[in-house]
Amino acid sequence: MAPIAKVGGLGDVLTGLARACLSRGHKVDIMLPFYECLQKQQVNELTLLTTFNSYHDGSWVPTNAYRGLVSGIPIIFIEPSNHFFKGQYVYGGPYNELEAYLFFSRACLEWMQVTGTQPDVIHIHEWQISALSMLYWDMYHYLSVQKPRIVLTIHNMEHYGECSQEQLNKCGLDGSMYATIDKAVDDRTIGHNPERLCLLKGGIVYSNAVVTVSPTYLRETLCSGWLASTLIRNREKYYGILNGIDTAMWNPATDIFLPAKFNAQRIEGKKICKLFVQRGLGLASEDIKSGYTASRVADKVPLVICITRLVAQKGLHLITHAIKKVEELGGQMIVLGKASDGRVEREFEALANVHNQGSSIRILLIYSEELSHMLYAAADMVLVPSIYEPCGLAQMIGMRYGAVPIVRKTGGLADTVFDMYDQPHADMANGFVFEGIDEGSLNWALDRAFLYYREKPSEWKDVVRKIMEIDNSWNKTAGKYVDVYNSVRVRW
Repeated sequence: MAPIAKVGGLGDVLTGLARACLSRGHKVDIMLPFYECLQKQQVNELTLLTTFNSYHDGSWVPTNAYRGLVSGIPIIFIEPSNHFFKGQYVYGGPYNELEAYLFFSRACLEWMQVTGTQPDVIHIHEWQISALSMLYWDMYHYLSVQKPRIVLTIHNMEHYGECSQEQLNKCGLDGSMYATIDKAVDDRTIGHNPERLCLLKGGIVYSNAVVTVSPTYLRETLCSGWLASTLIRNREKYYGILNGIDTAMWNPATDIFLPAKFNAQRIEGKKICKLFVQRGLGLASEDIKSGYTASRVADKVPLVICITRLVAQKGLHLITHAIKKVEELGGQMIVLGKASDGRVEREFEALANVHNQGSSIRILLIYSEELSHMLYAAADMVLVPSIYEPCGLAQMIGMRYGAVPIVRKTGGLADTVFDMYDQPHADMANGFVFEGIDEGSLNWALDRAFLYYREKPSEWKDVVRKIMEIDNSWNKTAGKYVDVYNSVRVRW
């Protein structure tokens, strides 16, 4: 959950959707593990709610439940007394992650059982909490937690939650009961010894509604991937709803991280942000040869940013190619991101060593919320060259800050960005789109974007104002989630 335990877009989604539902008058509590690395200074009114026991691997683990407020959103933190969720990072701690999330899934339901809490809907996310749906319908629904219905959102279908029967046993379920094609067996292992379970598949089967994060990604997942057959069997409860962005958190008119504020009507502050970033990172902000002022350079030299996790999904070969291409075109580029894979990290460290001494490229292998805000505000263009992208937030945040998106046509990128030269959608045109995964396709998009920027400055400013006024907020999309909640909830 942003900002206290954010790894990727899921953290932003959880915060934005919760805030939008609260603003509509709904009661919302977010339940999170009390990660040791959590930024506790950003939690207000943190108090111990109750202490209870929750089952794991043959014993009952003493567990604390705390309540706090983060950005005005009520949070219930679950803190087991064992080693789960300890360590410096949200993911990759010194414990078995799968077993920790199985424990958390049951602990959430156990807390509801102990406290008599009966929400209308329990909204779970990703494979990590998918076992909650199985625990609910095969255990807690037969106890006293009978009112809730389960909604599962899948943010990325490539993370399945592979699980052995023995591991599932540890949360108190009989793993062998789920090793069937219509429940949770991993289809890829049928006939193998041993066969494996898939928690995400179990979540799809056992949830009352399943949502993925864009209409195009829904269609893509019905046509490819080994879970397609399960999704087809459950098509009547499968929805594609675009994520939104939290427009309170991402607002250039009020953003506390920016050196100058701006909006679509008063755009001048964006140029100040660009100059601030250029000077702060040592990028050229003056053209020595021609004697241009900093303002002229800001007008003539486009700044491209790419803010992303450095993983294969994000199109690593296209990002590295873009660095060279942007430099060839006489532009500037900043990459901000971290790699979880050592090989990828070394590759980008080598690129940083080559480029970071120059005046046009910066590769920053860090995570920084503050810097990401400043980069979006400074950028003329935001690059999102993903191989696949269930939804994507970078292109929407970029547009909010007046950065024109350059994206590959896939998933949610295809639902939110429409090419400037796409005549059938001329009224929706808001960026530059390419379809291939090859360098030539990316070149075509970058060439057109740079040409438009330099040859049509007046039209470019109009595009910037237009994209800043596009409503990609959760206020627009949260209503679709509420419709799903209402479609499954039980009126008592």
